[in-house]
Amino acid sequence: MNILVTGGAGFIGSWLIDSLAKAGHEVTVLDSLSAQVHGQIPRIAVDWPCLDRGVKFVRSDIRDTLAMDEALANADAVVHLAAETGTGQSMYRIAHYYDVNHQATAAMFEAIATRHRNVKKIVLASSRSIYGEGAYMSGDTMIVPAPRNPERLKLGLFEPLGPAGEPLNLMATPEHAPPFPASIYAATKLANESLGRIFAEAYLTQVVALRFQNVYGDRQSLHNPYTGILSIFSNRMRQGLPINIFEDGQESRDFVHVSDVVRGIELSLTTELPKFCVMNIGSGVPTSVLDVAEKLRALLKSDSLLQITGDFRSGDIRHCFADLTLAKQLLGLVPEVSLDAGLAAFCDWVRTQPVSEDRSSQAQLELSRVGLGKSSK
Repeated sequence: MNILVTGGAGFIGSWLIDSLAKAGHEVTVLDSLSAQVHGQIPRIAVDWPCLDRGVKFVRSDIRDTLAMDEALANADAVVHLAAETGTGQSMYRIAHYYDVNHQATAAMFEAIATRHRNVKKIVLASSRSIYGEGAYMSGDTMIVPAPRNPERLKLGLFEPLGPAGEPLNLMATPEHAPPFPASIYAATKLANESLGRIFAEAYLTQVVALRFQNVYGDRQSLHNPYTGILSIFSNRMRQGLPINIFEDGQESRDFVHVSDVVRGIELSLTTELPKFCVMNIGSGVPTSVLDVAEKLRALLKSDSLLQITGDFRSGDIRHCFADLTLAKQLLGLVPEVSLDAGLAAFCDWVRTQPVSEDRSSQAQLELSRVGLGKSSK
């Protein structure tokens, strides 16, 4: 196929285009090389020998209509990865996140509908964040609780409660769980899914929305202070800096290795699927932030202190991990990389990278200044 990958010079995209090129596809990469992700002097995290295997790189913003038209002209399929990704940052750069994440996606759908009907399949990078707090059992009923009250968070009461204030039991979140976005970033991802569903039904073009959990691995940005706790933690640990463990450290995430995510994308491109469908892509295993910090510190042989500070960010969730039943049924996708193996490989790669200036504390202070979080600094 001829495949357009937006945001293809980024973390997931760089793994994907290398794999697509090795499989014999022709690939066009459109990426702005954002300084927040790639650094002030961008260093593209791509196996560039793949350029000799039919990969074309275009440096452009996805909001550039002319560049998108040219990139879409011969595409059979699109993998739409390009987006701003900082959950906390989205809460005060609302118009910017709407513009880049949602409006640009709407413009892409319009371009395909009116000028580029050669595109037969679109894979959208969605997010587990659309669920908000994710699924819990309240008695015999599955619920998705409302976003947590900042006043409770300030008091150190971090666990979400049911509608009557009752304690809840965490469960794997299935795709049919009611969405309840807790951040502007999450809202843009859910809005894109709605666009995709309507577009697929109207134009008979297959649209697949993949709800990624916390993706990690080699090549993830070590520059971005707004996203990627493994990057932030490892960068600080290499400098012997203390690690700010938000809340009480027991908040959990579903960490999925990038190679498993890439397999999910590739299978979505090559598998006959319903006209529109959404699928979780994750490991299906919850891991606490404190636990993953301890694993990282041991692997990096760091003496950084792990400080449980009670800090928090509006838009963050307490727990969420994926129910993978649908991805197994439709794609035959089963995660292959364990967290221990993936973290070991990640740390081996991190040691080969230059140490970056840490800006995570400044990022948290920005949130606290506008009343969207608590900072101990």
